[in-house]
Formats: sequence, C-alpha cells, structure tokens
Amino acid sequence: MLHQQHFQTASLYTRAGTRKYLTPAERERFIAAAQAHPLRDVRLFCLTLAYTGCRISEALAITGTSIEAHDGFIALRSLKRRNRAIVFREVPVPLWLLAELAAFSREREVRETLWQISRSWAWALVKAVMREAEIPDGAHATPKGLRHGYGLHAIRSGVPITLVQRWLGHARLTTTAIYLQAMGDEEREIASRMWLS
Repeated sequence: MLHQQHFQTASLYTRAGTRKYLTPAERERFIAAAQAHPLRDVRLFCLTLAYTGCRISEALAITGTSIEAHDGFIALRSLKRRNRAIVFREVPVPLWLLAELAAFSREREVRETLWQISRSWAWALVKAVMREAEIPDGAHATPKGLRHGYGLHAIRSGVPITLVQRWLGHARLTTTAIYLQAMGDEEREIASRMWLS
C-alpha cells in the first residue's frame, strides 16, 4: 500500500501544477553562474550539487577521502536510507571538477568535511546563485529543483534509468521513474511530425 501510494504522489509537478525541476536552460545558467562565482567554496559547492544531483546534506558530508580523482567519482554517503546501514554510492563527476575538489580538500584535514556550513546556509547559497542565474522563484528554483534537473538531464542524455537510480541514491526504481514523465526532445520531434501532416 505504501509503495503504491509513493508512486502515485511522486511527481515533477506540485499540486498547483507548477514544475519542480530546472529546465535544461535554467540548469545551464545555474552552472554558468556557479562557475563565475568569486568565492571558490561557494562555486565548488554549487557545482558539486549540479554535477552529482546529491542532496545538500550529502554534499555537506563530503570529505577529502570521498574524492576519487583518479577513478573519476565522488563517494557519497546516502543519508536517506531507512535502515541503519551506512551506504555509499559512487557518482561520476567531470575530471576538471574532481581536480578542483581534490585541491580544495588538501587545505583541510583528511577526514574534515569540505564545507563546514549549516544546511540552511548552504540552501541560501544555492538560492543566491539561482538569483544570479536569473532563475525565477518557484518550486523549481530550489536545491531539490536542481536535483530533479540533474535526474532529467541524465535520462535525456541516455543514461540507463538503473544508473540514474543508483547515482541519485533512490531506494526504489519507481522514484527514479518520475523523470520519464517529462517531455524530451525526441517526444517533441515525434509530435512535430504529427503537426505537419
């Protein structure tokens, strides 16, 4: 019953019908604004969220030992598990970002987290970068909207849904399946053929 209820309530839209995800253009603007940010810690935090799709709390738990620069991934501790087991997932990240994160981490103690800020302050930093990127306020203009934007970007890039599930740390595939609901380029192309006939 709970499993079916979860599937029915999981959606990329609010009850009022507004979207909860960043569009591809908004995601690109967010990444550009993050890359242009003058403070390295803010820049790297926002880029880590954008390129991993992780939750804020998961990003705040990243230490220098989480960064596997030579193998091309960050080991993220999944913090939303229902049981008490400690679970890590490996998420591939662009090598240039891993190199910057590795350099950033060398300025800290090995087991020290990279960003020693509160979850609410981190949320405010992401929102500030979204304003810089001229992303209008709404349900989509949040860290969760950035996470949803990552999921959609991965699906639209042809990443198998099971990999997207693993990278996002979803316990159930039905949670990841919401990203299949959004219209992509292929669907628009098929629809445009219908309009021409």
